[in-house]
Amino acid sequence: MYTTYPGEFSWNPLSELRHMQETMNRMFDSNQSVGRANYPPVNMYSRDDGLLVTAELPGFDNDKLDITVHGDTLRVEGNIAENDSEKADGWHRRERGRGQFARTIDLPYRADPDTVEARFKDGVLEIEMRRPEEDKPRRITVNA
Repeated sequence: MYTTYPGEFSWNPLSELRHMQETMNRMFDSNQSVGRANYPPVNMYSRDDGLLVTAELPGFDNDKLDITVHGDTLRVEGNIAENDSEKADGWHRRERGRGQFARTIDLPYRADPDTVEARFKDGVLEIEMRRPEEDKPRRITVNA
C-alpha cells in the first residue's frame, strides 16, 4: 500500500517484496498437512466400458485408505502417518506432507458402485469403475 501527497511519492518496493515473500512462504509452508485439494495426484483414463483412475501414494499403508463412489463423484481419503525414522529434532528440509488428506474427483459420467475395483501396488492406487449399462451410449440406426 502507498499513500501519495502532492509532490510526495511513498511507494516502498522493499516493503512490497517482503509482503510477497511472506505470502509465498505461507503458500509453501512445509508444516501443512497433505490435505490440499490436489493430493494425491491422479490420472484418469476413459475406456470403452468405464474408467481407470490411478493415484500416486508413495509410502502409504492401504489399510488407512477410504474410497467412495457416489454417482459421478469419486472420493479418496486417508492418513499418511509419520514413521519413526522421520521423527527428528530439527528438520533441514521437509517437502513430503503427512497427515489427513481427502480428494474429491468429478467423473465424466456416473459409475456403478457395485463394480468398482481398487488395487494398490508399489505406491500406486488403481481404481477401476464401470459405467452403468443404462447410461452407456447406444448407437441408433436411421431407417429410410
